[in-house]
Amino acid sequence: MTENRFENIETKLAHQEALLLELNDVVAQQQASITKLEELCDSLRERVRALSDTLPADTSEDETPPHY
Repeated sequence: MTENRFENIETKLAHQEALLLELNDVVAQQQASITKLEELCDSLRERVRALSDTLPADTSEDETPPHY
């Protein structure tokens, strides 16, 4: 019976190791995706800043609306 228990434990351990490696790959892929998204976000943020610098100041707050 002891031999059978060891085999079961070894089998479970092998499955857990395989699962751990698979999860590690998933986490690594997710981190790569997060890094790419952060870079894209930074790039978009810079583009918006550049566009806002080139646009004229919004003076519509001081103007009387057309319905008055």
